Amino acid sequence: MKEIGFFPSFIESYFIALGVLLGGSLIGGIAAFLTGQPLFTTIHRLSSLLRIWAIVAAIGGTFDAVYSFERGLFDGETKDIVKQLLLIISALGGAQTGALLIDWLTGEHISS
Repeated sequence: MKEIGFFPSFIESYFIALGVLLGGSLIGGIAAFLTGQPLFTTIHRLSSLLRIWAIVAAIGGTFDAVYSFERGLFDGETKDIVKQLLLIISALGGAQTGALLIDWLTGEHISS
């Protein structure tokens, strides 16, 4: 299996987190609609609950991240630590963008 470069992984990480958050929240909203739950409130609540899972999915699971940190610390490969941190930041950005879009869509952040 061919390993992809860092920059494509960086971009993928952002969009995977964004897609997991948007997709999970919106599809969960369909379930809320079908069961008679409040649609926008449920979508907003799901986006809050799915943030961490979107980040975990984007970085490829926690074991790869832990292995990269271990290799960086114990083998002296600080480049791996920096790369992994940047991938995590990219995933955080994607999840935050998705949450912001959901906030705009639902209007749940606006108080009366």
